[in-house]
Amino acid sequence: MCRLLSYLGPSIQLDKLLYKPEHSLIKQSYQPREMTVALLNADGFGVGWYHPEKSVYPYTYKNILPIWNDTNLPQISRYVESKCILSYVRSATTGLAVDLGNCQPFTYENLMFLHNGFIINFRETLYRPIRNKLSDHIYQWIKGNTDSEHIFALILTELEKQPTLSLEQAVAKVLIQLRDLALEYQVRIAVNVTLSDGKQLIASRYTNYTPLPSLYWLRDDPNFADAAIIASEPIFDGNWNTFPENSILSVGEDLEVNIYPVS
Repeated sequence: MCRLLSYLGPSIQLDKLLYKPEHSLIKQSYQPREMTVALLNADGFGVGWYHPEKSVYPYTYKNILPIWNDTNLPQISRYVESKCILSYVRSATTGLAVDLGNCQPFTYENLMFLHNGFIINFRETLYRPIRNKLSDHIYQWIKGNTDSEHIFALILTELEKQPTLSLEQAVAKVLIQLRDLALEYQVRIAVNVTLSDGKQLIASRYTNYTPLPSLYWLRDDPNFADAAIIASEPIFDGNWNTFPENSILSVGEDLEVNIYPVS
């Protein structure tokens, strides 16, 4: 399982989010506190961000090295600033390749996506059923073979079929699809995701087994005033909120937080 970290608020340097907190994503890569499936996250990493003026499309930097071994990221993270940042460190699911094609964040046009979780025995269980639900265009878009990218592809297909859907509505529809498929094929799933268009954050914490993978959110902390953060583990001591089980959380441009149960 991976560790996720997403930010929406005033423009900050990447290093303030990735390196400086006491339990930063860097530290979580080799010393996570709440992982239940693996011991560390050494199978690569990725960080994505939006530039508020130059483009609506996200930029990404990825590597299959452990994040602590990347010599370029410290330099990049002191240079790049953004109002919306999505990042993760990876613990690859057994049988899924460690290569750039499988490295998150995944992007499509103005959208950026992260997933922490799994579909047990994905290639033997829900791989074909999920692909059968995809539009031809999104089917051809997929570059890797992870369950994560296929979950994103389901969301993109829903948005393609119904362009008026909100992002949280699209995520909710896909969670229901995955729930029904998991029941039909008797497979365990865990779907902690973050989705953004650069202006809002949509996140879910969802599974059909216990215990649920950890996820937290925080807003307006003194360390990050007028900002919202979603993280697999708290990155510093603060007034973190445990993400409700089987729910979707949205953070709008005004940083208003709304939480919706997924039935």
